Amino acid sequence: MTQNSLANTLMLAVVGAISFSSSVGATFLQGDLHVTIEGLKNRKGLVCLSLFSHQQGFPEQGDRALKTQCVKASATPVTVTFRNLATGSYAVAAIHDINQDGKLNRNSFGIPTEGFGFSENPVIRIGPPPFQDAAVFVAGPKTNIQINLQYLLGN
Repeated sequence: MTQNSLANTLMLAVVGAISFSSSVGATFLQGDLHVTIEGLKNRKGLVCLSLFSHQQGFPEQGDRALKTQCVKASATPVTVTFRNLATGSYAVAAIHDINQDGKLNRNSFGIPTEGFGFSENPVIRIGPPPFQDAAVFVAGPKTNIQINLQYLLGN
C-alpha cells in the first residue's frame, strides 16, 4: 500500500467513525417529553399545550412556542407527547380551552375563566410564573411530567 492510499484509507475510516458517532450522538440527545394533564373539571373543548425552550414569550405568546398541541378534553387524564426534543430545559403552558377559541379567556378583571397550568406546577400568585419556575430538564429517551390544572373561577 502506498503512503497516499494508506492516508486516504485512514481519512475515510476517521470520517466514517465521526459520521457514525454523530448520528448515534444525535439520536441519544433526542428525547420525548410526555405530559400528563390532571384536574380537568369537565370534558368540554380542548386541552392545548405550548412548549417553550426559552423565556421569550412564555407563557402567553403561543406564536413564540417551539411546539404546540391540542387534544380533545375527552379523557382523564389527558396525555400529550412532544417528540424528538434536544436535551435541554423546556417549559410547558397548558390551558383547558373550553370554548375552543385558541386562547385563555379572562373576565373583565383579567382573571382566567378557563383552566390553566404549567410544568413544575409552580405556585401562582399574581400573573404567570417566570420560565425558570416552570422549566424541566429533558434528557434521555423519555421524560415524564404532570401538570395540575387550576381553575380560579367556575367552569
